[in-house]
Amino acid sequence: MMEGSDHEGPSTGSEITTSNLKRAVQYWLDKSTIHVVPRWIGFVIFLLLFSLRIYMVQGYFIVAYGLGIFLLNNFIAFLSPLEDPNDDSPGLPSTASEGKEFRPFARRLPEFKFWLACARGTISSIFMTFFPVFDIPVFWPILLMYFFILFFMTMKRQIMHMYKHRYVPISFGKAKYKDAGVEQGMYGGGMSKRSN
Repeated sequence: MMEGSDHEGPSTGSEITTSNLKRAVQYWLDKSTIHVVPRWIGFVIFLLLFSLRIYMVQGYFIVAYGLGIFLLNNFIAFLSPLEDPNDDSPGLPSTASEGKEFRPFARRLPEFKFWLACARGTISSIFMTFFPVFDIPVFWPILLMYFFILFFMTMKRQIMHMYKHRYVPISFGKAKYKDAGVEQGMYGGGMSKRSN
């Protein structure tokens, strides 16, 4: 018997298959990080498929309500800052006098993780609609009304929090300057356009 016979890696066939499957999924997730719009289009397609499934079956309203609450919770985490301004601990400066250094808005839930959680939740909800155990009879208009009340109250609280602490979680890209990348002057540099 060998001393220290700790071998790394899976030993059975099912463990190897699971490991390879996880590796393949992670590879494709890594490749998709730069494709923001196609990822969100895919999520919307899954959400439409889920809505169509709920409409066609006329059931599983509790699953739809749970998915709505889950998506709302993730959206609030996406809009919230990483450091809570209500803490007494040192954080980002809120005025120019507090600090001259610019620090960008850091989210509690980054965009990719937000998309991944929403997509996984929607796919799980679609999967749940194929099992009758999740089809609990409820009066869906009350669930819908309660969801909208919860949504508006939560969003009001979040917007008041953003207004109070003066942060905007949405950015539409970097500012573009007129002569960016073109050097003016007699030496020109590597990026200047020379006219010979």
